[in-house]
Amino acid sequence: MIADHMAGIERFEAGLWKVADTLRANSNLASNEYFMPILGLIFLRHATNRYYAALAAIEKDKAAGEMPDRPPIPADFTRRRALMLPEAARYDLLLEKRKDGSLGAAVTAAMEAVENQSPPLAGQLPKDYGRFEDNVLEEMMRAFDSEALRTASGDVFGRIYEYFLIEFSKQRAHDNGEFFTPPSIVQTIVNVIEPDHGVIFDPACGSGGMFVQSSHFIEAEGRDTMERATFYGHEKNETTARLAQINLAVHGLEGSIRAGNDAITYYRDPHELAGGCDFVMANPPFNVDEVDAERISGDARLPFGLPGVNKAKRVSNANYLWLQYFYSYLNENGRAGIVMSSQASSAGRDEALVRQRLVETGAVDVMIDIRGNFFYTRTVPCQLWFLDRAKERDEARRGHVLMLDARNIHRKVTRAIYDFSPEQQKNIAAIVWLYRGRADRFLELVESYLAQALAAGQETAEPLAAFEEALGRLAGLADPFASASRDPDPLAGTWEEFISAEETLSAGIEAIAAEVAVRATGWGKAGNGAAQDNTALHTARESLHDMAERCRDLTRQIDLTAKLAVRAVDIAVKELDARKSDLWANADISRARRALEDTRAVAVEALRQTRYFVRQADWLQQRFPDAELRDIEGLVQLVDRAEIEAHDWSLTPGRYVGVAPEEEDEDFDFEEALHSIHTDLIGLNEEAATLAARITQNFQELGI
Repeated sequence: MIADHMAGIERFEAGLWKVADTLRANSNLASNEYFMPILGLIFLRHATNRYYAALAAIEKDKAAGEMPDRPPIPADFTRRRALMLPEAARYDLLLEKRKDGSLGAAVTAAMEAVENQSPPLAGQLPKDYGRFEDNVLEEMMRAFDSEALRTASGDVFGRIYEYFLIEFSKQRAHDNGEFFTPPSIVQTIVNVIEPDHGVIFDPACGSGGMFVQSSHFIEAEGRDTMERATFYGHEKNETTARLAQINLAVHGLEGSIRAGNDAITYYRDPHELAGGCDFVMANPPFNVDEVDAERISGDARLPFGLPGVNKAKRVSNANYLWLQYFYSYLNENGRAGIVMSSQASSAGRDEALVRQRLVETGAVDVMIDIRGNFFYTRTVPCQLWFLDRAKERDEARRGHVLMLDARNIHRKVTRAIYDFSPEQQKNIAAIVWLYRGRADRFLELVESYLAQALAAGQETAEPLAAFEEALGRLAGLADPFASASRDPDPLAGTWEEFISAEETLSAGIEAIAAEVAVRATGWGKAGNGAAQDNTALHTARESLHDMAERCRDLTRQIDLTAKLAVRAVDIAVKELDARKSDLWANADISRARRALEDTRAVAVEALRQTRYFVRQADWLQQRFPDAELRDIEGLVQLVDRAEIEAHDWSLTPGRYVGVAPEEEDEDFDFEEALHSIHTDLIGLNEEAATLAARITQNFQELGI
């Protein structure tokens, strides 16, 4: 799962920048301009994906008698979070059209057709494709017609915007403390504040990822987003605001996005939402120092006063302006989730006084530390602040803050970038559930991990059989040559080891199948709601350890057997010149060798999945064995106000939870470690190639 995720991202990004290279070489667009035409094409590609998916769902519902058998109407698509695309705007049909020098005009007409059918998009889509040569435009479009992009789902727009922001930021096209919020951080915010109704506001909305993830959250609960929520956003960059509007549209959502410069946010309430929001979610610019103090003095959205003001009558740091704005936008039961500079939680002087007043309201709910390198354009660590205005009136909770240090929770995406896996996001949320007294949700998550582990175990049968078949085919093809008499015979020892390993492997595959069958039967008997009981879940989890260990051992045996098979082939070819022998079917053996490696990778991943989900259940239940919140060194502590006051009102989780004790990993994941090393190596090689090309170009320009 993780390896596939990483490889997918790398292929996706490489393809995107290849298109950017084409534009650079074949257009007169500046580097900070050409991403809009690309995003327009991605919009059509993704909107087409969603159109066909919605159309299939409509036809299925018709066949099942769940809707009338009539031609689809736009509302049918809207309910399925898609646009009813005109035929002229469908990506695949555009590519099928005869070009005749008119592809640019056809794409522009497609954008106009979408805008005419979807009023919120009026004036938002790029419509200047006529300036591209047909062959350049077609090359771009075919680059975005890969199988991966035809089937892509999720916040695709956010991913694209994220990647282009990385590259453009290197050219100083985006700066001033602003950077795209990684999807895993957005999802973590959504998981904690649970924005499932009412007015949802993002005053620094970027490309609208917070809204998209909120919609996913609502629909995961089986509810209709547009019946439950209203989205409001503000974004100072007008181009980025267009992206947000487009992102909402491609997901079948509507919202009011205002565009303008920072003055609109700092000096007035753009949507007049103060005191009226159910949820506020934002990643505002960090450490801005140019806000006019006189213009905001007395603003009702600053109930705790101004932080420090410098000699130029500018607010020294706007972080505590943002925090107060978010607090003031909330209604009496509202929740907020904010990405904030890690400097803010322990800032001194006037900022500390504002922080004290904020803590004294009781609204500060949860603080989460995030390690560095989560953002594509900054390496700095950050923190997530969570406010809950309902907590102010809860005597049992108002005097406490949950401090969670998640700096040791992460996975590596590229050499320089980390994120949270979906399961890590859920595990962080599970700690918050325990804090809120929702042990039932904690136990449901543990149960789901165990069920996924068992399902993954059952799904190993097919890839293991495929690997065993591929191994047998390679062995059968190589055996006539390997079994022939020679003196001396450098192949004999390796071949004997291989045969022995193959027999051990076969026994291991039978053993894992038997183990899975036993656990599946046992799981069925333990069902009927018993899994909601914490004790029963501990028993069920521990019973899966043998299965997980067998998966680990079988993975090692698969690797050993495959290596021995490959080594035997190499000895035969390199030392015994097997290609010249009538006993050696070289082409067939080469194909069998490739098939062996392909099936090995699939089988190993299937086994890893089983172990992975058992480990997720272990992570939760070993830390919280009674399904109750408890302090854990280096991870989490529930802190009372007296302790916060004793620490100068600091809200930095690391100051309270301490340092996690070093743990010996008895189940060290060698494959994951090797993947991490491989990721680093790819990144270094790419950097080296880029640097070499730049040096060569510089020499050429100097005439050397």
